[in-house]
Amino acid sequence: MSNTNSGQMQAPASESQQDKAPAPQLHRVLKQRHLSMIAIGGAIGTGLFVASGSAIAQVGPGGAVLTYLLIGIMVYYIMTSLGELAAFMPVAGSFSTYASRYVDRGFGFALGWNFWFSWAVVVAVDLVASQLVMAYWFPNVPGILWSGLFLLLMVGLNAFSARGFAEAEYWFALIKVVAVVAFLITGVLILFGIISNGHVPGFENWTTGDAPFVGNFATFVGVAMIVAYSFQGTELVGVAAGESENPRENVPRAIRQVFWRILLFYVLAIIVIGFLIPYTDPQLLRTDVADIAVSPFTLVFQHAGLLSAATVMNAVILTSVLSAGNSGMYAATRMLFNMATEGNAPRMFSQLTKNGVPLYALIGSTLIASLCLFSSLYSPQAVYIWLLNLAGMTEFIVWLGIAVSHYRFRRGYVMHGHDVGLLPYKAGAFPFGPIFAFVLCLVVTLGQNYQAFLEDRIDWGGVVSTYLGIPLFLVFWLGYWLVKRKTWVSYADMRFDEAEEIKRELAEKRAQQAVQKAVQKAAHH
Repeated sequence: MSNTNSGQMQAPASESQQDKAPAPQLHRVLKQRHLSMIAIGGAIGTGLFVASGSAIAQVGPGGAVLTYLLIGIMVYYIMTSLGELAAFMPVAGSFSTYASRYVDRGFGFALGWNFWFSWAVVVAVDLVASQLVMAYWFPNVPGILWSGLFLLLMVGLNAFSARGFAEAEYWFALIKVVAVVAFLITGVLILFGIISNGHVPGFENWTTGDAPFVGNFATFVGVAMIVAYSFQGTELVGVAAGESENPRENVPRAIRQVFWRILLFYVLAIIVIGFLIPYTDPQLLRTDVADIAVSPFTLVFQHAGLLSAATVMNAVILTSVLSAGNSGMYAATRMLFNMATEGNAPRMFSQLTKNGVPLYALIGSTLIASLCLFSSLYSPQAVYIWLLNLAGMTEFIVWLGIAVSHYRFRRGYVMHGHDVGLLPYKAGAFPFGPIFAFVLCLVVTLGQNYQAFLEDRIDWGGVVSTYLGIPLFLVFWLGYWLVKRKTWVSYADMRFDEAEEIKRELAEKRAQQAVQKAVQKAAHH
């Protein structure tokens, strides 16, 4: 049997390394339920619980639903592209490896380092956010104490084993799912007058003022940025594929569910909020995690008579923040480990514990996450915004990289004479899907802070904090090219070693099915 169904995985290595020694091995211990919850946990966060109200306030309920659908479709195509790549080649450093093999080695190098830095910074972002959340209950306790405590918790969950991380993420995500489902049920009961304070809004909030569509094209671009931020994290299932028990089957299952979850948890939530709260309500514009007391979710629960809604939602937000930080620590650690095995990072980061945890990579990621401690020197809100912008831009670059890698992978796969029908997971709508995702993602990426250039005086501080991720990425890419020179991967030079492995797995599976049918037939007679 191939190693696809075994307990460990062979990490990819550079050609020179393959001649010297076998690469370290991660343990394949993540089950289907872990992958599914990692996928949905990445999609549900403060973007839905807090910032969703801002989208409605700026473009109206109809505009918000349209924007979430459009960005949701973009994310769906990005996820199907990732699904095809991850099922074909399930490795821990997925995005970097795919880009290096099917686009440009320098591009993959830059993507890997930027992805690692981005997710290590995400941990710092969430640790700062935890200070803002905990201040709701303990306003007099120094926030740095909460950051330190939660950082130790995240390191502990990731240091034990991949299963330890996955179990924690499973329960974190489950709490968020329950909160969203409870919100949707409560909202529907209010809409039908089953729960009422004497007033059933009906369609009035969809016709108030300029509703359902408000603003202009520029407004929609700005809201698209907010919405896209909300979806960031869905790609973590690609990283987790490297430690899945059976990635050829489990990854496609998790990917197929992403679009429907997006439709359910985002679009339906926006529809409910649009029906119950007018877009003119000034409280919808408050998007900071410290404003949970006036988030759309809290307001709807309070409308239903749940007076402790702010406390409950604050607890859910804390869970969401810890979940994102936990996932960020895992993603950063695995990417740094994978780059080390490929020779793109110091070799020490490829060392594993007996439980299959890249401990030194975890320590390296923790050092970057310690940026949250700067919040004790500056304003926690200011540090939060800067770190959030820095991490957010790199995430968009990762999405662009996934779309490009998939497009070139599929074209090269066909040019080398391989059968698309044998792919473990085949992304639909090719080549439209990756092209559409790339173009729309590029528009959102470049238009993130366009408002800064329309003012009488340009806010250069805001511009730098927003777009800093782009020059950092280009510096890594250009630096690699200056050292290595020829790094572009032509279609003729592409390798599809996994294709033969997949054929063997398919032949073995068919042989097993034939034996089972023969046994069943003999037992029947």
